[in-house]
Amino acid sequence: MSFRVTTPLLQADRAGRIYGSGMLGSARTVALDDFSLSVGTGSPSITAIVGESGSGKTTLARLLLGLTTPTSGTIRYRGEDIARLSGDSRRAYRTDIQAIFQDPYGVFNPFYRVDHVLTTPVRKFRLASSRSEARALIEQALRTVGLRPEEILGRYPHQLSGGQRQRTMVARALLLKPKIIIADEPVSMVDASLRATILGSLRRLTDELGISILYITHDLATAWQVSDNIIVMYRASAVEAGQAEAVVKTPAHPYTKLLVGSIPQVSLTRDWLATEPDVQRPEERDAACRFADRCPFTMAVCHTQRPPLSRISPCHAAACHLHGQHADLAAEDLNDVLA
Repeated sequence: MSFRVTTPLLQADRAGRIYGSGMLGSARTVALDDFSLSVGTGSPSITAIVGESGSGKTTLARLLLGLTTPTSGTIRYRGEDIARLSGDSRRAYRTDIQAIFQDPYGVFNPFYRVDHVLTTPVRKFRLASSRSEARALIEQALRTVGLRPEEILGRYPHQLSGGQRQRTMVARALLLKPKIIIADEPVSMVDASLRATILGSLRRLTDELGISILYITHDLATAWQVSDNIIVMYRASAVEAGQAEAVVKTPAHPYTKLLVGSIPQVSLTRDWLATEPDVQRPEERDAACRFADRCPFTMAVCHTQRPPLSRISPCHAAACHLHGQHADLAAEDLNDVLA
């Protein structure tokens, strides 16, 4: 699968990651399988990567950030394998691609004031020529994400709320003026009342500052709220992709339908509990559909052939045998679906 623009800035080319365990690594877990994704410098947008725990979302983020090495395929920055970057090229990569992680408290050193996480990138990347200039940059970044510098600077992490800590990390990323931000579950550990504020800040970064964002989440509701495009993952692979409205309002894959159906609604009788049967890991059934054991529409072909992505409308694609009458989608054509 490929989400590509004319000049990709960051690209995963058939990237995969397999973890081994047990004696001599005999047990294999496929964390990401043959996944291609490209993000370019034009038409900034928010693309949500959605799926349950274990679907490969965080593995993808770590690969793109260079925190994990792929066992197959490559991660490229401006066409060059990030494993081979050095000097100015590596510095540019570290500037252009920034991250916001799930735990806003774990990023801070409790022995340092909050200022430390903001002054460090200014100093390391030589963003200011004086203390007063550095202070001005930091204050502007904090205001951009809706924080008052006088309420943040000089305090210790435990003196800030979870929402303030998370928005401080967004401000830290903004200091480097990145072109892409990879946000891995940025609102999962903050109070529900603050989620809309943080998501609104992310939306403004794209609309006002032209920063493309990969929003990684298990929550389809927030993905629908903030993103332009959605890619749904299940067991290390993409099963559906398209413009957010098409994916949420007319889901084509049975797994996406379950996700949409699990979005809470006002009801006193609805049963929110769902059980998952004992199913095989991806590596044990690579030739079959990985959702077959949970799907209410399973056919014989689902147990013998893995469905390709098929284009079911101009802005929508799904990997499901239910749409076998549609033409298979070539990897290079997915950009048209997500445009």
